[in-house]
Amino acid sequence: MITEIIYKYFSNEASEQEVQTLFEWIDASEENKKHFISLKKTWAISGLSEDLSNNSVPVISIQPKNKVFHYLKYAAVILVVFGLGKLAFDFSQKAKSSKEIVLELANGRSEFITKNNHTQIKNSNGDLIAKKFPNQIIYFGKVQDQEVVYNTLKVPYGKKFKLTLSDGTVVSLNSGTTLKYPEQFGINSKRNVYLTGEAFFEVTKDKEHPFIVNANQVDIEVLGTKFNVSAYPENPTVNGTLVEGSIEMYEVENKLNAVLLKPNQMATWQNNSKKITTKEVDPAFFSAWTKGELAFKDTPFSTIAKIIQRTYDVEIINENAVLARQNFTGTIKISESSVENILELLKRDTPFNYSIKENTITITNLP
Repeated sequence: MITEIIYKYFSNEASEQEVQTLFEWIDASEENKKHFISLKKTWAISGLSEDLSNNSVPVISIQPKNKVFHYLKYAAVILVVFGLGKLAFDFSQKAKSSKEIVLELANGRSEFITKNNHTQIKNSNGDLIAKKFPNQIIYFGKVQDQEVVYNTLKVPYGKKFKLTLSDGTVVSLNSGTTLKYPEQFGINSKRNVYLTGEAFFEVTKDKEHPFIVNANQVDIEVLGTKFNVSAYPENPTVNGTLVEGSIEMYEVENKLNAVLLKPNQMATWQNNSKKITTKEVDPAFFSAWTKGELAFKDTPFSTIAKIIQRTYDVEIINENAVLARQNFTGTIKISESSVENILELLKRDTPFNYSIKENTITITNLP
């Protein structure tokens, strides 16, 4: 009898009393819970088999945590394998074509970086200081301190870019990011850059010249290391996640307010309280975007929505309170997924409606 109720539940045909009976059976033992999860996986995969694409099968584990939504308590622990081949997402090309990566030079001139853009960058004296490619700029050389000038790189929503600074430091810039950096570092000065948004740094070691990332109200200082910094202006926090080496995060106006990080730790600066907290993390989740992936670990949908907006250059308006309180864990390849793919995936666990108008997505409740 319980098996019959389970499949009626999967098909949304179970009565309220049957659902209650099912949940009581699941709570009765760990073995029952595991059996239910196993059946749920099999049901989900078999139901999607006709739509699977052999070339792209991202996996996301959906894990809501709010106890208020008892009905979703067990439906939400499944692994959903989602085929991408049959879905496409068509936003306004006019809106996208007007948003290019912009390089603002120290002399006040601005340049767009496009697919066919292969050029050289020269300083005010006409000396070659960098080579510009469609997906990256490579700088080289140092100058006397009094000659240090700054360029600014602006990466819009929907795009990413890579920058090699003149000291050899490699910076990967995420969507919606601005980085102000020296055209060439000075011989006797610290290596200062200014970040708004998110970037992954692979800093060239130089004990005599510390590398400092200025991110809002905090600085992150290193000698040579790999770390991720997220400092989007709409967020009330700045996060620094260390992969390798060591970094120190400290308040700009009070350098005694500081923490020293070890690998696999993340420091979080709270704008309002001016406090810095640390915790152990898996840094792979915070650098996955550099490999073309969206990675979530017990992440609220509100945060996921912001990431989707920046990654795909869309606007999401969520009017579904249930979805707003859900947390998700999983990884999706950006190049193999569209926004529609992700929404269709999420709604298999948390039902909702959505509409698309140009590049605006509105998520609503079911009728």
